[in-house]
Amino acid sequence: MQESLQVYEDKMNKTLKALENDFMTIRAGRANPHVLDKIRVDYYGTPTPIQQVGNVTIPEARMIVIQPWEKTLLKAIEKAILTSELGINPTNDGNVIRLVFPELTEERRKDLVKDVKKKGEAAKIAIRNIRRDANDSFKKQLKAEEISEDELADAEDKIQKLTDKMVAQIEKATDEKSKDLLTV
Repeated sequence: MQESLQVYEDKMNKTLKALENDFMTIRAGRANPHVLDKIRVDYYGTPTPIQQVGNVTIPEARMIVIQPWEKTLLKAIEKAILTSELGINPTNDGNVIRLVFPELTEERRKDLVKDVKKKGEAAKIAIRNIRRDANDSFKKQLKAEEISEDELADAEDKIQKLTDKMVAQIEKATDEKSKDLLTV
């Protein structure tokens, strides 16, 4: 019984981790190298993360500088950033690519907060779906007489407590990211 609970706990932890990684890619007006995490550059025919083809530095609060290890990659990096959903025009000076993050407008901040809340709600739904799968699994075990009714009640109680804990963590992460976006 404990092993099957662990499986569902691992799934819930992965959902929370995925949400936190998603939040890292949402820019809050400050330069954050994680906004580049999902962008891939064509490196000798292989889609490669930008961090693996050059140095990514933050010389100022609202600027990211990408210095590729090979100058031939400048155009490919520039193209990858332009085709991404980052919404920033890179400047290429022949040696490095600079990304300057403009100040976020109040309206844009509110849109980002709505997006954060949508992602948080989607993560909560995923957690609840995992809970439902767990309860279905436990009921099947009861029908197959692998567990008793007391064990079923205990397992459902534990999975509910785990669900409540995960939902609270998602709400906390969502609130923190929303506050981060709304503070100047």
